[in-house]
Amino acid sequence: MAPPDLGSLVLVLAASTVAAIVARMHRRLILPTVVVEIVLGILIGPEALGFAESDPYIEFLSTMGLVFLFFFAGLEVVEKRVPRRALGLGAAGWAMSLAIGLTAGTILEESGVDAEGWVLGVALATTALGTLVPILSDARLLGTPLGTAVLGNGVAGEFWPIVVISVFLTGVYGSVAEVLLLVGFGVLVALAGWTALRARPPTVVRVLQETVHTTGQAAVRLSILVLAALVLLARDVGFDFVLGAFAAGLVIGLVLDDPDGKVVRVRLEGIGFGFLIPIYFVTTGLDFDVDSLLTVSGLALAAVFLALLFVIRGSASLLWRRELGPKRTLSLTFFVATGLPLIVAIVDIGTDRGAIDADVGASLVGAGMISVLVYPFVATRLAGASTVAAHTPSPASDVSEY
Repeated sequence: MAPPDLGSLVLVLAASTVAAIVARMHRRLILPTVVVEIVLGILIGPEALGFAESDPYIEFLSTMGLVFLFFFAGLEVVEKRVPRRALGLGAAGWAMSLAIGLTAGTILEESGVDAEGWVLGVALATTALGTLVPILSDARLLGTPLGTAVLGNGVAGEFWPIVVISVFLTGVYGSVAEVLLLVGFGVLVALAGWTALRARPPTVVRVLQETVHTTGQAAVRLSILVLAALVLLARDVGFDFVLGAFAAGLVIGLVLDDPDGKVVRVRLEGIGFGFLIPIYFVTTGLDFDVDSLLTVSGLALAAVFLALLFVIRGSASLLWRRELGPKRTLSLTFFVATGLPLIVAIVDIGTDRGAIDADVGASLVGAGMISVLVYPFVATRLAGASTVAAHTPSPASDVSEY
């Protein structure tokens, strides 16, 4: 194997660093970090300046970033402690979005779009919860009924798409066998979570606590071990590895759901958001097919996908109309129609599996980027948040910008 391209790796790391700074350089206009990372990746990549390109080593780090992205999605489900009613309405809303999405995806496939209709439907039924949480916090909406509605729909818009793509993008055993295996996998994950919560040998607990602030970092190492083990298990069973990463986030999230666990989570966020996840999104930019997007057909398809995100995913907000009223329901529509990280992941996985053409994927990712830039801005204005509140960073929004 050829030696690693250290020059490209340094440029990828530089792009991830610059993205973090540029995204918050203007106090009144905070850009989504993930969008800046992808754009900078495109800029330094083969389709623009040609300064950097991905190699097997960078791709490996990128894959690890994808693993950590889904791992933190699982952690968020536990951490947000969304009320059961909101979770129930969110799941019902996602089912509605999926039904509309599958219909739209089938129509697009039949009309000549080179992608499997169900993949398009699932991608257009996602919500970028990690991107929305700091925006809600900055706008002081997180503790309001609107914020609760966004969280309920956001959890559903992350959890269920992950399950669907993990099972059906593999297609190894057949649908019935895969559902049974999914149930079995879920039982194993639940058992792992129960064991982690109940089986706490005093000596092990003491070592974990004592090494939190030392070079030992036993709790961090144990968390990464659980992550790697469940990723391996999911892959060996036949599911996509992202399901194992998400399940690990759920298990570790339950274990860390106390004041002592916050320090460990911060350490894990340093590894994920400080190193691996940015590499994934910058590498996405390196590999992004700009030429396909910047054609008339590519831009037209991106516009169609952007509108479909609003219609398909935003349809879930109708279940909240009586509780929120017309104006805030429309605000919720724009919030939940914001999607990018999972869209990037679905396109990435779907392209590898031959379920979506790279040109179509470029348009879909382009639509996701525009949704992240535009939809939350419109949503906060409709919600009545002030300009300062909506764009001034708060201490609660230091992480989870993906």
